[in-house]
Amino acid sequence: MTRIYAFANQKGGVGKTTTAVNLGAYLAAAGRRVLLVDADPQANATSSLGVDAGDLTHSLYDVLINRTPIGEVVVSTLHAGLELAPSAPALAGAEVEMVSMLAREHLLRKACDGLTDRYDYVLIDCPPSLGLLTVNALTAARDGVIVPIQCEYLALEGLGRLWQTVQLVRENLNPQLIISGMVLTMFDPRTNLATQVVNEVRKHFPDQTFHTVIPRSVRLSEAPSYGQSILAYAPTSAGATAYEALAREFLAREETLLEAGS
Repeated sequence: MTRIYAFANQKGGVGKTTTAVNLGAYLAAAGRRVLLVDADPQANATSSLGVDAGDLTHSLYDVLINRTPIGEVVVSTLHAGLELAPSAPALAGAEVEMVSMLAREHLLRKACDGLTDRYDYVLIDCPPSLGLLTVNALTAARDGVIVPIQCEYLALEGLGRLWQTVQLVRENLNPQLIISGMVLTMFDPRTNLATQVVNEVRKHFPDQTFHTVIPRSVRLSEAPSYGQSILAYAPTSAGATAYEALAREFLAREETLLEAGS
């Protein structure tokens, strides 16, 4: 069965899209069939994979508002095994239009129901807010939410509110929802603060926090401007090595979960 994860953090600039895009690229490189769903109106995941949102005939907006089957909006990427359900500027108005819709929180989940045989993983990149688009993603994410956390001051700011939102979604919309992983990003080993943040997050969330830490990297910052993942842009860089390690750790966790469930 397809595993579905949302990538969420209401704080912007924490490496959320970078993590969703690059983890997806490395999972595909490991032979998994992956769909990246760009649920952010800014369309950063879409442009990071070399797709121009302005050139698209259909996008996730059509899936949510016009009930277009998600398979009809999916486009291929440079990576074999990695496909994209793109965002577009029109998605910015979707939250307003969704307010009056019946079962508005379940629109994305229903769209993903037909993907069971097509993908091993669906990764949903959320906007940096806790509005209806993020709630839709959390409702669809039957296997959990992954939270990227920047290794800087106020890193845990907003995490409490995200936790409350997860609790509300679990109680009312998606009983299976958990915070399944936390990824420490933008780590600078030259600062004591970065190490303190790593230790603090691991102390509070020992089971959820991935061992792999993503370093601050010029190559990681440059890759989206070329419409490429770090795997395509700079495969021998420190950032690429880190995301490759994260993908291995992620898959090891998945195998453990499967063994526990069998």
